[in-house]
Amino acid sequence: MRLLIVGTLKGQLTTATKIAMDNHATVMHSEDNEQAMRVLRGGKGADLLMVDVALDIRDLVMRLEAEHIHVPIVACGIVNDARAAVAAIHAGAKEYIPLPPDPELIAAVLAAVANDSRELIYRDESMARVIKLAQQIAASEASVMITGESGTGKEVLARYVHSRSNRAKKPFISINCAAIPESLLESELFGHEKGAFTGAVARRIGKFEEATGGTLLLDEISEMDVRLQSKLLRAIQERMIDRVGGTKPVPVDIRIIATSNRNLQDAVREGTFREDLLFRLNVVNLKLPPLRERPADILELAQHFVKKYAEANGVPLRPLSSEARQVLAANRWPGNVRELENTMHRAVLMAIGDEIGAEAIISPEGERLDIAKQPPAVAHATMAAEQVTRALVGRTVADVERDLILETLKHCLGNRTHAANILGISIRTLRNKLNEYADDGLAIPPAGASGDHRAFVPVT
Repeated sequence: MRLLIVGTLKGQLTTATKIAMDNHATVMHSEDNEQAMRVLRGGKGADLLMVDVALDIRDLVMRLEAEHIHVPIVACGIVNDARAAVAAIHAGAKEYIPLPPDPELIAAVLAAVANDSRELIYRDESMARVIKLAQQIAASEASVMITGESGTGKEVLARYVHSRSNRAKKPFISINCAAIPESLLESELFGHEKGAFTGAVARRIGKFEEATGGTLLLDEISEMDVRLQSKLLRAIQERMIDRVGGTKPVPVDIRIIATSNRNLQDAVREGTFREDLLFRLNVVNLKLPPLRERPADILELAQHFVKKYAEANGVPLRPLSSEARQVLAANRWPGNVRELENTMHRAVLMAIGDEIGAEAIISPEGERLDIAKQPPAVAHATMAAEQVTRALVGRTVADVERDLILETLKHCLGNRTHAANILGISIRTLRNKLNEYADDGLAIPPAGASGDHRAFVPVT
């Protein structure tokens, strides 16, 4: 846990620092926003900023956003400074801590940031086998590829491996390759020199250097542009990186863990992922089964989330009724653990009486899961998939994939987001596929298209 304190905290700096260090945090200090930005650009990094409310928090938030530095801010000020507290929250601070600092409050904030819902909860034998393999390889220097559907807990497992490695006391740095625009991802990974491009106002240390000595998690690596993959391969092979605009290589010492919710062998065949990079990353593969294939974990996780959100929301801890347990066990959980967590959060808030009943197990739209009907778009997509599979023999995988994507998009009335969710691919992957089909001369329906068959050029 890396804490950066910005400002004097109204004379309470020493006390706050001691409390944080007593709670196993590594503490750094900056006098003002400018010095804080220099620390963050310099590669030391931080998991949390504790900022004096007397400083311009909005300015700091805007600076962080402009340079794509993502770190939560907690504001600190004197107890009776209510107006400043409200202003700090409106400016972008996640929380306000009154001064003098309360040891228990600071400990709770640090624990919330450090844990961040990353407990590894399991009981099912299929999950136990994955954890056993993770334990066996944790102490090695081998690169690890963690695969599984979205929401299965790939980052949780990556942190588990790091925490049991010889690098556990060094940084664990994560970067989501799908969440950062391609034009910025190279700079985020490898850093840049001042003036390397428009907006590069100062030297910025990238994630590779920030993770030196520790572990770098490349989340959803399958979404990385193939041109950047060659630079990544060189960095992994040679343990050297080149900052954007730099003139000399920089040595790095890191362990790589990568995750993907796609089949990378298919991506290699499609030409969207380098085979040599896959070989480098896939020294050990930890494949997380979907929640529907680990039934013993469903109730274990559900009870864990009930307790968590009952405490977080200050409501009584209620047990799950037998009917609620049956509903949970029967659901397919396409969103896996992430969907289950959100469902149990809602259940805790909606429950009435001494138990959490089946009526509290609802969808985000408020429909009961035990009586919810299949959405029309899903039904149409299922029918389309069945029609495609009737004539698979003699056709290429690419042809079948193309037809399935276009048919699903048609039945979603051109809605890219819905189609991507049904197909189980990212919106970026869907757009890339559609651009590829358009380049081949196929007509692609615009968003909101009627779904009329005549909107398409026949695909043969």
